[in-house]
Amino acid sequence: MKDLVIIGSGPAGLSAAVYAKRAGLDAIVIEKDPVSGGQILITYEVDNYLGLPGINGFDMGTKFREHADKLGAEFAEGTVTEVVKVSEGDDSTAPVFKVVTDQGEYETKTVILATGASHNKLGIKGEEEFTGRGVSYCATCDGAFFRNKVAVVNGGGDVAVEDAIFLARGCSKVYLVHRRDELRAAKILQEELMSLSNVEIIWDSVVEEVKGDNKVTAITVKNVKSGEKKDIDTDALFVAIGIHPLTESFTGLCEMDESGYVIAKEDGATSTQGVFVAGDSRKKRLRQIVTAVADGANAVTAVQDFLIGKK
Repeated sequence: MKDLVIIGSGPAGLSAAVYAKRAGLDAIVIEKDPVSGGQILITYEVDNYLGLPGINGFDMGTKFREHADKLGAEFAEGTVTEVVKVSEGDDSTAPVFKVVTDQGEYETKTVILATGASHNKLGIKGEEEFTGRGVSYCATCDGAFFRNKVAVVNGGGDVAVEDAIFLARGCSKVYLVHRRDELRAAKILQEELMSLSNVEIIWDSVVEEVKGDNKVTAITVKNVKSGEKKDIDTDALFVAIGIHPLTESFTGLCEMDESGYVIAKEDGATSTQGVFVAGDSRKKRLRQIVTAVADGANAVTAVQDFLIGKK
């Protein structure tokens, strides 16, 4: 019987592992990938994490894991398929959960869901090849690398328009490619976007291909009405067509919103006693490495309080 099972080994899960070990909890981290770090492993450069400017994502993920290893955190590889509440517990005893993986099962008093979220992708030629070398899914993370350069944003919702506005503050030119003839973003955002002289909207169009050598140099766009194709020279493509939380295995375990994000406040406590959430799978405003790390610390603190209250 574990005190805590942490599902996921991205920044939130690794932060939770460090705090759990320092708290003296009998905890284990279950990770589905052979290397810890989550999405930051494919991030070319991280320039907004305090104290580590310019570090690449793989090195950052390695440092996070090394910290957890140094403290003696326990890890196990496996894909979690289900979390089942075996017993409810009472005022003096914690509930019991069974965490089912493709490699075995674990019993635990508490669970932290730290499975993260994944950006929706275009699925076009060159997208994977140039990810981290001009193709990005986070303008606030990577926009500073393209100051005084040209950038393209793909999308038409609030996030895409916010990204275009953000990038326009530093880029010489920003193109917004949208497949329809009107944006879905809030009117106030549209008005701000339209007021910017260095932003151009390419209507009724989709990005078909990313081109480059060792980095992005151009994209191919296709007009969905006329079928006409053209290349646009650019240094970056920011894909802003949504993200989805990796919470499918936990449906029914605790309250989620319509998109599958787990609903919880800053302490990570969910609607189910004994279940906590940390990182990008939590419903929140900002999804960054620093907020994931903070979530991990907060969730473990809440786990401690919960277990103390059951003793």
